[in-house]
Amino acid sequence: MRSSPKNVPAKGELVAAPAGRSDRLDAHVLETLVGYNARRAWLIVSNLFAERMAPYGLKQIDFSVLSLLAHNPGATSRQLCSTLDILPPNLVSLVATLDSRGLIERRPHPHDGRAVGLHLTSDGEALIREAEQAVVQLEADASAKLTVRERETLIKLLQKIYL
Repeated sequence: MRSSPKNVPAKGELVAAPAGRSDRLDAHVLETLVGYNARRAWLIVSNLFAERMAPYGLKQIDFSVLSLLAHNPGATSRQLCSTLDILPPNLVSLVATLDSRGLIERRPHPHDGRAVGLHLTSDGEALIREAEQAVVQLEADASAKLTVRERETLIKLLQKIYL
């Protein structure tokens, strides 16, 4: 082991924080930023979502598409892209994956001969019904420190930013 100047750790050596000092950095500026706070909260919810949705094989975007189709049978790709603010090429592969899993099917749109409506299969309906219940519970768990009113207010405030 090579020697280091006094009080300077060697490369890779772990050093304990001096007594009485916290490892927490001064983040007061960051904590005044909407984006920073939204991102920190999102990380908690997102990690919990990934953990709880793993048994269903769903990512957040998969869940969103299936949920929208459950409540809007026959929605078009254009409508999904608009609602979820995603680019059409990204949706194409997602729809193909959900189709190959037997969760959705394409049908001619009843009012627009050029469009295709997307519908859940019976397997897709069963999956999203269970997944939605799990997501409602994980959201309750993730926001357990908030009162019902605080949670409703938070959602309304966040929606003011993007709606």
